[in-house]
Parts: sequence; C-alpha cells; structure tokens
Amino acid sequence: MEHSFANYMKCMNANVKSDAERNNGTMTNLLVIKEQLIRIYARFEAYITPVLKFFLMLFSLIIINRNIGFMNKIKNPAIVLIVALLSTFLPLNVMILLAAAFIILHMYALSLECAAVVGLVFLLMFVLYFRFTPKDSVAVLLTPICFALKIPYVIPLSMGFVGGPLSCISVSCGVVVYYILNYVKNNSEQLVGSEDAENALSGFKYVIDSLIKNDTMFLMVIAFSITVILVYMIRRLSINYSWQIALGAGAIINLLVILIGSVSMDTDISIPGVIFGLFVSVLFVLVLQFFVFNVNYSRTEYVQFEDDEYYYYVKAIPKLSMEAPQVRVKRINPQKNPHRN
Repeated sequence: MEHSFANYMKCMNANVKSDAERNNGTMTNLLVIKEQLIRIYARFEAYITPVLKFFLMLFSLIIINRNIGFMNKIKNPAIVLIVALLSTFLPLNVMILLAAAFIILHMYALSLECAAVVGLVFLLMFVLYFRFTPKDSVAVLLTPICFALKIPYVIPLSMGFVGGPLSCISVSCGVVVYYILNYVKNNSEQLVGSEDAENALSGFKYVIDSLIKNDTMFLMVIAFSITVILVYMIRRLSINYSWQIALGAGAIINLLVILIGSVSMDTDISIPGVIFGLFVSVLFVLVLQFFVFNVNYSRTEYVQFEDDEYYYYVKAIPKLSMEAPQVRVKRINPQKNPHRN
C-alpha cells in the first residue's frame, strides 16, 4: 500500500513538473515572438507607422460617412482614399482636425444649425484637448472606432496604462464625438434645416438641448474618466502585480459605474453587451500589457543608497525578455581531390 502511494505521489510530481516546464516553454516562445516583433518594428518603423496612420484615418472616415454621410461629394470613396493617403504624411493632431472637418461638412449638408452647434462643441473640446493632452490624439480617433466595434472599454483601460490622469480628457472627447455621430444618425429627420429665422432658432435650441440631455453620453464620459484615473493610480503603486490589479479594478469599477448610472439615469444600455465588451477589452489590454509591461516579480530587488541630502529606497523589478535564437547555417563543402584535374 505504501509502495503504491509512493508511486502515485511520484507520478503527480512528474505531472506537475511537466506542466511547469510546458508553461515555461510557452512563455519563452511568447517572449521570443515579442522580441522579434519589436525588432521588426524598429527596423521598418518608417514604413509601418504610415501604414497604421492610413488605416486609422480610413476607418475613421468610413465610420463618419456611414453614420452621417449627408454630403455626397466628400463621401466619395476616391476622396476618402486620398485623404487617408494624405494622412500618412501628417501628424496625428492634424488627422483629428481633418476628421472634425469631415463631420462639420456633413452636418452643414444636413443643417446649418447642426454644423454651428457641433462646431462649437468641437472648439470647446479641442481647447481642452490641445491645452492638456495633445499627445493622446490616438485615443480621440480610436474611441469612436472601438464604439463601432462594441469594445469601447479597451480605450480607458489602455490609456490608464500608457497615459496619465489627464488622458481622461482625450478619451472623453472621443466619447462625445461618437455620441454626436450616433445622435445625428438616429435623428436626422428632425434636424433638417429651415430657411425661416424662427425655425432656425428653434433648431439651434433643439440640437443643444438634445446634446445636453444625452444621459448615456455623460454616463460614459464619467465611467471612462473614473476608469482612466483609477487604473493610472493603481498601476503606479509600488506593489507586486500592480498592473494586473489595476486592470481588474478598472474593469470592475467601469462596470459598476455603468450599472449604477444606468439604473439612476434610466438609460438604454445593454448590460450583457457591456459585460461582453469588457471581457473582450480586458483580453486586448492583457496583450498590450505583455508588450508594454512584462516583468519578473520573483527577482525583485530593494536598493538603498544616499547622498548629502537624501536617503533613497528603490524597488527594482527586472523585465522579462528573451533574445531570439540566432540560427547559424554551417556549410560543408566537399574537399576537392588534389590529384583530379
């Protein structure tokens, strides 16, 4: 009996060891792939970045034209492709201005009132954006795209990691842009302009009231802003697995704020859709975390040193990295027979 139990325990230990070795092998392969991708991007950055900017602008214009394509001239696929190609040579902030110009032109084709109100809203947003977070231009463009893909929660979670607390401004601008597009798409018949001055003033009031009373938009702005700030604060803490904790806390607080706000404001938000979108967003952010912040907590070191004025206590955590194996090909040439002519 003792002999059989010992054999059983030996088999269990062998299985555990094989699982650990398998996991280590998988992690090693992932680290090698990561290093290879980083090396490829560093080598071809001059070509990859313009291609990414082209597709970013292309998808942005497609979403704009699909939601509020009221001006047929700029809705032309040739115009869209030309602007997207032009964007490959432009800074991201100029791309935002081009996208805003497309939106205002479509609004003008619908009604002057809409163009004026949306232009004023964009002006206020850009004053805040260019004043505080001009480096977060990607968030402004990606937020409407992620809303269209039903995974908008990836933006506040990601910006909490790679941005700062003020990144909530750029994320909020992206949220406002999406809900403006969505609102105009669903209420285009009521927003048609009128040449009568009294009806035009009524149109201005109707558009402004509709935007101000959009509870869903304000709820998302609040939820995303809280998420960005919370994720940033937690991932800055000097604790092990701070990024994983920040990701989990950010996803939970985002869900709770939307749940509480949806009930209190009586908004039309699909809670199952929110949960599914958060789940997919967390998976995307985990991939981002693997490339941006991947460390080995088992080798954490604490260093203490001093100068004439201060004592310094430093926590050092080494990054996980793996050099790609160098493949060497050894060529063996058959020796020639010296007696052969």
